This record gives sequence, C-alpha cells and structure tokens, in this order.
Amino acid sequence: MYTPTAADKFTFGLWTVGHTGRDPFGEPTRAAKKPHEIVHLLAEVGAYGVNFHDNDLVPIDATPAEKAQIIKDFKQALNDTGIVVPMATTNLFSDPTFKDGAFTSNDPQVRAYALHKTMHAIDMGVDMGAKIYVFWGGREGTETDASKDPITAIKRNREAMNYLCEYVKDQGYDLKFALEAKPNEPRGDIYNATTGNMLAFIETLDNPEMVGVNPEVAHEHMAGLNFTHHVAQAIEQDKLFHIDLNDQSFGRYDQDFRFAAVNLKSAFFLVKLLEDTGYAGNKHFDAHAYRTSDYKDVKAFARGCMRNYLILKEKVARWNADSEIQALLEEINADDGSMDPLMGSYSADKASALKSRSFDRAAMGARGLPYEALDQLTVEILLGVR
Repeated sequence: MYTPTAADKFTFGLWTVGHTGRDPFGEPTRAAKKPHEIVHLLAEVGAYGVNFHDNDLVPIDATPAEKAQIIKDFKQALNDTGIVVPMATTNLFSDPTFKDGAFTSNDPQVRAYALHKTMHAIDMGVDMGAKIYVFWGGREGTETDASKDPITAIKRNREAMNYLCEYVKDQGYDLKFALEAKPNEPRGDIYNATTGNMLAFIETLDNPEMVGVNPEVAHEHMAGLNFTHHVAQAIEQDKLFHIDLNDQSFGRYDQDFRFAAVNLKSAFFLVKLLEDTGYAGNKHFDAHAYRTSDYKDVKAFARGCMRNYLILKEKVARWNADSEIQALLEEINADDGSMDPLMGSYSADKASALKSRSFDRAAMGARGLPYEALDQLTVEILLGVR
C-alpha cells in the first residue's frame, strides 16, 4: 500500500540524496556521488524523477569535454533506469560572484552574468526534459538595508523574470517558471520572503501566466507560518506549479528534515489539501538525511519521505470516510440557505435587505462549535486507533 509508483510523481534533487552531510560547522561525513550514480540510487528506492541545479550536474568550472562526458553519463543513467527530469534550476548562490545577489546585485556585470548563466542552464534543463524551472533567490537580499534600495531590487528582479520569460518564448520551449520564497538564510533577509510575496510579485510581470510558485514546507515554518494556508492560496490562484516537501521545527534554521518527521499534523493537513484538490504536479522532496547517515541510511531517508506521504494519503482517505468526522463537519457547516438572498454577488437590493435584517447575536454567540471533538478524532486517525 505504501510503495511508490510513477503515478505518485515523487522526485528528489541531486543535492538531496547526494548531500554529503557537510554543514557550516563540519566537513562531509559521506563520500560524494556522481550524478549518474545518484540516478541509480533513486531508481533503487522507487523514485519517479530527479531534479538538479545546473552545477549539481556540471561543475561551474568544468571544461567542455568534461561537461559532455557528465551529460552523456547522466542521460545514459536516465535511459537505463526510466528516471525522468521534471524540473531544473540554476545555482545563483554558491559562487562568490553572487555574494550580494544575482538578479538584484548592485553590480550590472553580475546581473548580466546571472542572466547568461540562467539561459544556459535553462537550455540544459529543457534538453533533459524539464517542464518546470524553479527560481530560488538565496542571495537576493541584505544584511543591512543601507546596501540596497528595496524598490530598485524589486524592479531588477522583475526585469530579470521578464527577460527570461521572453527568452523561453523566443526559443519555443514548453517551460513554466516557479518562484520559491524563503525569509532568511543565507542572507539576513531575503526579498520576496513568503509565498504570498511571490504571488503578489507574479501579477506585476509581463507574462504572469508563465510563472507560478514552488512553496517549501521548511521555508514557511522557519517564519512560524502555516504552510498549508500558503499552499491553499497558491492553489486557489492556480499558481501551484511545483512543491517542495520536507519538515522543519518552527523558528529554526533551514533543517530540511525527512517529510513528516517533525510536524505530523501539519503534514497531514498539507497532504489532505493536495489530495482533496487533485494536485497533479510533481511532489519534490527537498530534504536530506541526517549528518550521521551512511548511504544505506540515505536510502532509508528517501524511502521514508515517500512512504510517509503515502501513509498520510491513506489517513486522509480514512478521515474523509469517517462517519463521525463527517457528521461533525455537516453540523459545523450547516446552512439552511436563508442567507443566500442576502449575500453572494453584490446588488443594491441585496445590500438594502441585508442592512435592514435583524440578527440574534446572543444565539449566534451561544452556538457551540465542536472543534475539540473534531481535532481529537483527527489525532486518533493519525495515531492509528480509528
């Protein structure tokens, strides 16, 4: 029941299962694997796809001959395993060139190089079959607001997105962009810090229909926000083009834990939202195994991400079919239709009738809402006793 299939569209990045355990305070604890070796690892654990930054696949200083060999080996691994590449992205944060941002850098040469690098990376991603291209502006921010005018930064970011949208159209690529928000780390403050910021920004672009969002669990939890609500806003606006699944203790640094490893109830309601609304896109696990893991344990981590999603999907089905839960929902959402003539689309007659309507505030205030009972039943579903 909890074995992944291609229909689940579970994907991992080269940087996730390929993470060597290095952190800001410690050297690697696992040997690095080559991209084609990671593809075979993902096939072994039952994943559907692999995603990559340009330099996850081809080092930034690779020679043309080295690049050609890496790509040849990678494509052969894809062909041998059936693993696909649904998404690609550009690393605009690791190299010292981008120490003060890429698209929002104060240096026009850096901004031009960021476009140059991204266009080449888009070409490579499309060549591998990617249909979604993610932008995470990890260096697009500040430590001191004396360094940048935020309005200028917004305009520079918009100019870059417009430029790249036109590039994709000019090349005839079947590709959409997904913007990924994060509040901080590695910058003190990152521009467009939340999914809501990104959704507002998208509407200012020349081609907003080409651009959606790629929300990530950990990034919203870092700021203490309800991730499910942000995903719901993206779905309601038809802008959920991709999603990054992991887990995170609220208010901590970016931990990138195994999906559903920390906030089980939050993960449940996220899966419920995705399943109930029929989200058909890729489910990308942007996480990595503990620093203490060897590659045997990395495989357990990857299997755990997918298994947890499928377990929670089954719990959602059980929640939706539970007669006691559904009876409580019916009670909570009871509607006799008497308010329908007064609401909905505005009209002067409706407004006049509503203004003259008398309401029994005491009765409305006295009505009990069985949310405690409903939440307890949810917990019991998750604990496996219902």
